[in-house]
Amino acid sequence: MEILDQLKFDSNGLIIAIVQDDDSSEVLMVAYMNREAVQKTLAGDLACFWSRSRQKFWVKGETSGHMQIVRSVSMDCDGDALLVKVKQEGGACHQGYRSCFFREIDSSGDRTTVTGEKVFEPDQVYTT
Repeated sequence: MEILDQLKFDSNGLIIAIVQDDDSSEVLMVAYMNREAVQKTLAGDLACFWSRSRQKFWVKGETSGHMQIVRSVSMDCDGDALLVKVKQEGGACHQGYRSCFFREIDSSGDRTTVTGEKVFEPDQVYTT
């Protein structure tokens, strides 16, 4: 894929991916992709990422069933970030919320308020 050569991956071989709901424009999550994840996301229907904590490739929803069906992928002007627009099935956040951005920080910076919608219980979805 020629586009992969236009992207600027960091020193760890990763590029940031902002994931947004295609219908509502809600920002669902921020993740990282390596070349393989970008390639598979562009070639298929599902959003794929690189897990920095687990050091492995993953397809969003492979464990939870809360898939992200890719509608479009855009790159920023510098080529160092991607915007992935998806149809979100269920929740995007591993803590059970629709979006990872479910806590609003108050103006004092002292507290947060949960403002997002919880759509599943993680302990019922992520079993080991």
